Amino acid sequence: MQLTLSKLFQHSYILRQYAYVPSYKPPDEKDYMCLLEFLQKHTRVLVLTGAGISTESGIPDYRSKEVGLYARTNHKPIQYQEFVKYSNVRQRYWARNFVGWPRFSSIQPNATHFAIRDLEKVGKISSVVTQNVDRLHHKAGSVNVIELHGTGYIVKCLHCSYEIDRFKLQVELLRKNPEMESSFSMIRPDGDVELSKEQVDKFRAPICPDCNGPLKPDIVFFGDNVPKERVERVRHEVSKSDAIFVLGSSLTVYSSYRIILQAKDEGKKIAVLNIGPTRADNIVDLKISTKCGDILRDVCRNL
Repeated sequence: MQLTLSKLFQHSYILRQYAYVPSYKPPDEKDYMCLLEFLQKHTRVLVLTGAGISTESGIPDYRSKEVGLYARTNHKPIQYQEFVKYSNVRQRYWARNFVGWPRFSSIQPNATHFAIRDLEKVGKISSVVTQNVDRLHHKAGSVNVIELHGTGYIVKCLHCSYEIDRFKLQVELLRKNPEMESSFSMIRPDGDVELSKEQVDKFRAPICPDCNGPLKPDIVFFGDNVPKERVERVRHEVSKSDAIFVLGSSLTVYSSYRIILQAKDEGKKIAVLNIGPTRADNIVDLKISTKCGDILRDVCRNL
């Protein structure tokens, strides 16, 4: 029986992984050769990654046709001003995040994350700038990672300098909310899930132990700005690089698109590997529309 349950779990995990990958055309020989040539030509590549590389690990993105979060539900991402202003919004957010955290934090890197790590190890990649808050690049072993939109693994107070590791906060939340059910259907890109109003209303949201201020994950919510020092660090890394390689991002958000604009202004070559169109398709040097994991691993073996 235990073997059967194990197989069922593995089967469920595989189905969940690929349920969030949109339809795509498998890479052909031309795609492979073009990407290989691009990576062979450049020695200091800045890699920019988006939610499209984490779909293969079982985390849905927001915008993919038919399988993205916007296509599946009427859910809209948390807005920064609403989170700051309304205690009931924070309560709803933290209740969902609390239930979703065990699964979100247990998700593992996929072939794309490991391929990026391998390219960094051999000196091909100068830095990784990721829009994702899932820390999968860190789990894969990448070193020079800039989390453009922050991370869900750190929580900070909005009123003072207090911060806490998300795993430690989970212990505190469990102590304050022992009755919360840990069942849910679909995780979201920022790690929360859908709950009933009754479940949310009963939840005791976290507050700062130092000043009683509201706690917020160290994530750049919609409507908020990327910290200036992080923007400057990214600008510096772009200037140091000799090419930009975008993986799994539609570049819809300006904080990522401006990286492309800077690279164009500085005369750098840009390649994009993404299922579906991106905001920069008309200005990049190479665009390949296929699943990252289907091509990048093979390209890495031949570099």
